[in-house]
Amino acid sequence: MADCIIGILVTDTQYLNLTLKGAMTVQENIDLLGSFSLKNWGPLPIHEEPQKLKKNVYIESGWGRLIFAHTFDDNKKIEQLLRSEEAGKRDIAFYAREPHVTLSKDPHALFLDPSHTYRFNLRDNPIEFMKPKSFQIRKLNPKTDLDAVNRIYRAQHMVAINKKFLKNNEDQDVITYFVAIDEESNDIISAVMGVDHVKVFDDPENGSSLWCLAVDPQARIPGIGQAMVLNLLQFYKNQGRLFLDLSVMHNNTEAIQLYEKLNFIRVPVFCLKRKNAINEKLYIGPEPEADLNPYSKIIIDEARLRGISIKVIDTVNNYFSLSYGGRTIVCRESLTDLTSAVAMSQCADKSVTHLLLDSIGIRVPHQHVVHNNETDFSFLQKYKNLAVKPADGEQGKGISLMISSPDELELAICKALKVSDKVILEEFITGKDLRIVVIDYQVVAAAIRKPAEVVGDGESTIQALIIKQSRRREAATQGESSIPLDKETERCVNAAGFHLSDVLPVSKKLTVRRTANLHTGGTIHDVTDKLHPALEDAAVLAAKTLNIPVVGIDFIVKSSTKPEYVFIEANERPGLANHEPQPTAQRFIDLLFPNTADHMENHERS
Repeated sequence: MADCIIGILVTDTQYLNLTLKGAMTVQENIDLLGSFSLKNWGPLPIHEEPQKLKKNVYIESGWGRLIFAHTFDDNKKIEQLLRSEEAGKRDIAFYAREPHVTLSKDPHALFLDPSHTYRFNLRDNPIEFMKPKSFQIRKLNPKTDLDAVNRIYRAQHMVAINKKFLKNNEDQDVITYFVAIDEESNDIISAVMGVDHVKVFDDPENGSSLWCLAVDPQARIPGIGQAMVLNLLQFYKNQGRLFLDLSVMHNNTEAIQLYEKLNFIRVPVFCLKRKNAINEKLYIGPEPEADLNPYSKIIIDEARLRGISIKVIDTVNNYFSLSYGGRTIVCRESLTDLTSAVAMSQCADKSVTHLLLDSIGIRVPHQHVVHNNETDFSFLQKYKNLAVKPADGEQGKGISLMISSPDELELAICKALKVSDKVILEEFITGKDLRIVVIDYQVVAAAIRKPAEVVGDGESTIQALIIKQSRRREAATQGESSIPLDKETERCVNAAGFHLSDVLPVSKKLTVRRTANLHTGGTIHDVTDKLHPALEDAAVLAAKTLNIPVVGIDFIVKSSTKPEYVFIEANERPGLANHEPQPTAQRFIDLLFPNTADHMENHERS
């Protein structure tokens, strides 16, 4: 049977929207829910004891208040509670019994959250939980884990957990956070929060709920989100709970597919939220810039917060203008009118950049310029390993690394010539790829960029792992990052002794691209707080020499904490969205409209 949505009458007063899976019958779907009622739907069932239910219940979660709306006997109280929301927080009224009535009391301040609610029957559904591969799951330690968890939440545009609240929270059995730990790096790569309804409001239905599931967008291990959900299901089943509910955005297709695969059933439960800057995109509808890429949107979102007007000029090439107080500046992502044509051309031509920075003492690799189809093997013989790149190119296009033979060199030059008629041969420098963003001649962000990598599960082929990882990268970057299945990827895999059709052993990590560029599936890891002063000074000096106010300086380093570096290139249009939660967009708008900076000093940011 094909999947379909149907409505079935569960009791005299309760109507459910259920998804039929495979060959499951209507009766089997009813049986999945058993005799569970819906707290928000119709009168309380006879077997419940209304007097047992605590009244007017909400809990502090660390990111806002979770309001159990069905425990309120007056919709006005829910509306007043939502209106008293703290700045920078996100309150949620869940199980609203009459959301339309509450909304009618103040439609200018409240809105109906466009999320679906899914339920898992813990009593009757088996939980096929297997030990995760390459990572482990444990409870969150408030003293050591909060910074890492908040980094993931901010990267996923979620509200961070208030450190003081969680450290002082003595009621840990009400709220339980779990984290996933990468066994190799010991980094936290995921977090999820669970709530025990029995301990919160003496739930006669014996339920629980899942909130704030997030996976590090840089994580390369497959199956993290699914493992976190299954772990929480098992946790509450062990506690004797009968079901677990969760709320998921209606257009989060990937998450919905996961929940339905795990036998969650959609139920008509609704959330109410307050209109605020955090929730704005949920209730204002699509903006004119909806088709722009994330590098433009991050700038526009910051501009809007400051009352700067926006005009979209070209969505295909991401041109837009910002206007405030009689001043108008045209932008193409982070490239603006403030960058001169000379500065832009100096950055665009890698040989010119190399010449200028070499002259002031910036450490640069040796280079040789190739025009048209000229091939000079003497440079290869001298330096053994080369990087071959178009003199004028971006996003990793036309670049080949670790070229060590004449045949490879000829192919690499032909590849680069498709992007530019001038090709750079450069001694290949080993080390870590460091991007430093300089705005107004000050370092704002720094990150180590790592090439695309997959992790084996002992079952999937390398090609299948690449496809899965590419899909995750696309979802995490709004389509900006993916791993090409091309000859360069195949060459990289073959050089490591594998074929795309091979099954990669469990926990085996394999680099599948040589360049660390985001657009070819690379990941970005913030090191701003760990940047050595010598690297910071060199990046600022390079920006001043090139006379460019916004630039991404790329170094190869041994470590971000050590002074050694070699300059690779300067990017005149660095992606500001790649470095969240560092304040790249804020500093960018400060540069363009300095008179709005004072306005933002006391603004409460999410």
